[in-house]
Amino acid sequence: MSNEIEKVKCLIIGSGPAGYTAAIYAARANMNPVLYQGTQPGGQLTTTNEVENWPGNPEGITGPEMMIGLQKQAQRFGTDVRDGWATKVDFSSEPHKVWINDSKEIHADTVIISTGATAKYLGLPSEQHYLQTGGGVSACAVCDGFFYRNQEVVIVGAGDSACEEAHYLSKLCKKVTMLVRSEKFRASKIMEQRVKNTENITILMNHDTVEVLGDGQVVTGVKVKNKTTNEDFEIPATGFFVAIGHKPNTDIFAEYITLDETGYIVNVPGSSKTNIPGVFVGGDAADHVYRQAITAAGTGCMAALDAERYLASKH
Repeated sequence: MSNEIEKVKCLIIGSGPAGYTAAIYAARANMNPVLYQGTQPGGQLTTTNEVENWPGNPEGITGPEMMIGLQKQAQRFGTDVRDGWATKVDFSSEPHKVWINDSKEIHADTVIISTGATAKYLGLPSEQHYLQTGGGVSACAVCDGFFYRNQEVVIVGAGDSACEEAHYLSKLCKKVTMLVRSEKFRASKIMEQRVKNTENITILMNHDTVEVLGDGQVVTGVKVKNKTTNEDFEIPATGFFVAIGHKPNTDIFAEYITLDETGYIVNVPGSSKTNIPGVFVGGDAADHVYRQAITAAGTGCMAALDAERYLASKH
């Protein structure tokens, strides 16, 4: 490891809407923030073609365009945006220590964690292909359901989130086919009943996805297997939604930061504070409920304001 230690007032780990919003606020408060973009610069939104629910863009905006704009705005106020990702931390004493790319050591008065969460996918080559083309695979019904109005879609999942997303899609789409990979739901009874009582949701229990079908650019259907009869058949669909969970990108903080049973950071209610003074969290690393760009940005703002107040209280 490098012997050279850099000291910073405010270190931001992650570059989604939470990280960049925190950077804008921190920079305007003369905190001289340093932001490391992480392994996916721009976060999950860089995999989204159209974002139509971000306020102030009446015609919509692409995910990459939106993140480039947020980055430029953060840099305009003096944020030092850098390539690289945090690989190790030591929050046992102050200043907080963070290592970048296993080599560079940074001592930070405040740290804002905005590492986000990664959607889980089935891992099928066809699923990944249409995810990359933006042609009909999504892990967020609230984000992308609008594009499938009056169309037929398939959603895979069995928990509360899957039921919630299927119900949301049912209000937009002509038909929703829900694939449950086992013989029973993992959702609460009330959520299970809600989808069962929705007329345009067809539930197929004990069915696996074999392949996402399409013309190379857009999805045209889904090939599924009935695990009871071992038969394969095709379901016509223009959209394939995956609702099998998210994994928060928080592993490196587990030794010091309080996480819930699924790995999300536990913040002090009504704030961005963690159990470690001077370490704050914004965005999907702590949010397993809303997971929207606008809520991530809001908590990024909170993190910067909380960090500013923390620094002020130290002097």
